[in-house]
Amino acid sequence: MPRSFDILLTAIAPAIWGSTYLVTTELLPAGYPLTVSLLRALPAGLLLLLLVRQLPHGIWWARVFVLGALNFSIFWWMLFISAYRLPGGVAATVGAIQPLIVILLARLLLGAPVRALSVVAAFGGLAGVALLILTPQAALDPVGIVAGLAGALSMAAGTVLTRRWQPPVSPLTFTAWQLTAGGLLLIPVVLWLEPPLPHLTQANLLGFTYLGLIGAAFTYILWFRGISRLEPSVVSPLGFLSPMTAVILGWSVLGQSLSLAQVAGMAAVLASVWLSQRAQQKAPAAVEAAVAIRRPAGSSVRRSAGRGSARRRR
Repeated sequence: MPRSFDILLTAIAPAIWGSTYLVTTELLPAGYPLTVSLLRALPAGLLLLLLVRQLPHGIWWARVFVLGALNFSIFWWMLFISAYRLPGGVAATVGAIQPLIVILLARLLLGAPVRALSVVAAFGGLAGVALLILTPQAALDPVGIVAGLAGALSMAAGTVLTRRWQPPVSPLTFTAWQLTAGGLLLIPVVLWLEPPLPHLTQANLLGFTYLGLIGAAFTYILWFRGISRLEPSVVSPLGFLSPMTAVILGWSVLGQSLSLAQVAGMAAVLASVWLSQRAQQKAPAAVEAAVAIRRPAGSSVRRSAGRGSARRRR
């Protein structure tokens, strides 16, 4: 299957995640971030488990709960703390440091090379996100900044470890395991920190259904499939598409303004995503060229002659 198809299919996930802000603000009850996270992860995970009818075994029990915590429980918890304590633009900009963390962790845990183009693309995407949603009036809160960085680190570690730990099961099954584990880990936190939900309206139920089935189950199947087929430094910059989608939906659905700086931010985000893919595509060609340069001239001829003489001797 072409690499470009894998990239485009994976990119659908962060593009859909960009609708989370719209759905949360317009359809869900306010003030229940952890409960929303729990109801986004656990029902979707249990539904997928009913479909696949397969549980982890051996070492995969521990690994699945580690991944569920990193990709869902800790990440969403820190994300909401950051969102509540910081203006949306600051929170998203802090979280956009994730691709840089992925490059470092991939080097440490996977031995992946650090490519200059990938680093440039990560900084370019960070600048693009800042142009998209950062305002001059944005205030900084130390706790919010730390939470945003912790969330970015959690998701980055989850992305790299998901690449390193690949069980012999389908992406559907792997997604079911992680969503369920992440949801189960959120239960005690929700019971400890948040009051019960009020009576749910039809709009609330529609919002929860969308976030669970589309925003979690469907998108994370695509995301984990992409991680299994592509390098983490390729997958992670696709997350820049999420704030871009959020801005576009805010403009088209909610009637929010769209400035020239935001248009420039979109261009920077798309350029950074393209550049990050370009960095990975040029690497194999460079390796092959280096091998060809080191190979002595005529070596292929000598190998062919050697094979011919060996056949004559036989």
